Amino acid sequence: MKVTAFNGSPHPNGNTALLLRKALEPIAAAGIDTEFVQVGGSNIHGCRGCMQCAKRKDRRCACDDDLLNTFLGKMLESDGMLLGSPSYFCDVTSELKALIDRAGLVTAYNGRLLARKLGAGVAAHRRAGGPHVMESINRMFLMSRMIGPGSTYWNFGVGREPGEVANDQEAMANMKDLGETFVWLLRRIAPVTA
Repeated sequence: MKVTAFNGSPHPNGNTALLLRKALEPIAAAGIDTEFVQVGGSNIHGCRGCMQCAKRKDRRCACDDDLLNTFLGKMLESDGMLLGSPSYFCDVTSELKALIDRAGLVTAYNGRLLARKLGAGVAAHRRAGGPHVMESINRMFLMSRMIGPGSTYWNFGVGREPGEVANDQEAMANMKDLGETFVWLLRRIAPVTA
């Protein structure tokens, strides 16, 4: 089993990364393979609407000039994933939006390749925007027929400066619980999905 966290923030050691890594801790401690993938700051671009994924059905995006297919491969090999983003004008970063749009389209046109995988969104925000970030991420999961595990509260933390979210003790506890919930669910659905 494997869970991959995709960091949509351009800051590999910022608040979003801190939240994602905290959620991965109990998953790794349970002996489940984990990976942290840096999406923000990469060269990933938005969907060009060529619809070649619907025609070719080769489980890849036809635009092979960025890292999308690498990220998509990591999604496909995972049993669960965390998508994280800071709030940029009350929404996900442009890099994470590109990942959502393109991976969502490719997997949908290739037989709903993400169906029944676990997926949870994680957001870091200063004052507002976290709920909309979560909504943008969760819509991709729901449209992909994925399973969204819950936790003790919303999966976001408050912080502006790098590392500041660590002071949000409720967020840190929630990330730990989210990771534990991933473990619990993966152990129950693994015989069914294998």
